[in-house]
Amino acid sequence: MVVSKAHGRENRQKQKPVSSKKKPGLDARRVATRLLGAVVDARSSLDALTDSEHGHPQYVALEPRDRALVRAMLVTALRRRCGIEKAITQRLDRPLPGNARSLSHILHIGAVQILFLDVPDSAAVDLAVTQAKSDPRNSRFSALVNGVLRNIARRKDAILTKIDAVMDAPEWFAERLRQAYGPETAEAILAAHRVEAPVDFTVKSSPERWAEAFSGTVLPNGSVRVNKLEKAVPELEGFEEGEWWVQDAAASLPAMLVDARPGMRVLDLCAAPGGKTAQLAHAGARVTAVDLSASRLKRLDSNLQRLRLEAETLKADGLTLTADEPYDAILLDAPCSSTGTVRRHPDVPWTKTLEDIEKLAELQRKLLEHAATLVRTGGRLVFANCSIDPLEGEEVVRAVLAGEHGLELSPITPSELPGAAHFITTEGYLRTLPGIAPAHVDELQAVDGFFAARFIKR
Repeated sequence: MVVSKAHGRENRQKQKPVSSKKKPGLDARRVATRLLGAVVDARSSLDALTDSEHGHPQYVALEPRDRALVRAMLVTALRRRCGIEKAITQRLDRPLPGNARSLSHILHIGAVQILFLDVPDSAAVDLAVTQAKSDPRNSRFSALVNGVLRNIARRKDAILTKIDAVMDAPEWFAERLRQAYGPETAEAILAAHRVEAPVDFTVKSSPERWAEAFSGTVLPNGSVRVNKLEKAVPELEGFEEGEWWVQDAAASLPAMLVDARPGMRVLDLCAAPGGKTAQLAHAGARVTAVDLSASRLKRLDSNLQRLRLEAETLKADGLTLTADEPYDAILLDAPCSSTGTVRRHPDVPWTKTLEDIEKLAELQRKLLEHAATLVRTGGRLVFANCSIDPLEGEEVVRAVLAGEHGLELSPITPSELPGAAHFITTEGYLRTLPGIAPAHVDELQAVDGFFAARFIKR
């Protein structure tokens, strides 16, 4: 099939936009197309766009069922972006016009339904064609949309057998992984990014009891893992009673390095949304949770209230914060590129750049150096973030240790982190990486990417 012939016919025709306001499902596809463009072209956060209260107005206006469909389309379209792009371009004998971004997004949203979602092929094609016809910018390409998507539907099985071989990441991102971890590990990380992450819970007590309640498993670090939830999180047993909170198993490890004890004064810098704050408070520490964002602190307060845990919360800049008395320990979970959480946030490789990583690494260094002034002599300072780029981890630590900040590295030992010995580096850092390899009984696997290093103030 030569799609460009249909393209040419459409170029010679002057079609009027088709009114189709009442066609079921069309609004959801339009919103999905618009938001895909916002992520890919404008580098907007997917979570911000699809927030149920403060997200994009067109998304918020949808019924809950349609919002769930839009979210599913977007997440899958981003996870599989390069494979879908290849399937589309192979059915064109010349590239789409450079300014036809919305047309490209229509094709991606149509293709993702055909290849990966439980949507009838005919409905996916029909709605995409209708959407193109109803848009003056794309009406002349409606036959092209029809031809490309019908061809993908006819060859779906053949496409799916080959699509995993396509690297689903921008080249800059894949190259950073190859440089840091080598081609084999980089490929394993990218493969893990295609797979929906499980849901991990940090529980206050009795992991076995909650694993049974959720039909999950107890992980070596004491977290409870559920591969797929049957209910929304607020509907689960124990939510209202504050018996647990959702937290990736890897995200629970940095707070364990603080070794918080009852009565210990602990500063949690950049604390929101509060999972690590909850861990420290549950251990009995007197926690001061600091964040620059008032809205994020409000969410942290709400989470602590549900969990029946107490902490002082303070809106402040971690670069200028002062303390009347040095803290016994500090946990700095620094702002980062979030490249370790692509399984949950597939927009990250498409919204971040190497320049962003470099700027964030500089901010992390400054935050860590200032945090060193707030901890007492002999106290612990744990630096962590959810990036898998060494610029935001190992390189920050090396730069700080090279300066005169009174910090000495306190290497992490395997006995401190059950099940995570394989994530401890020769330098004594914690470096978890996403992966989908079958987990050994005594090893954490399939976790988010995290970095952590611990210091002692001298």
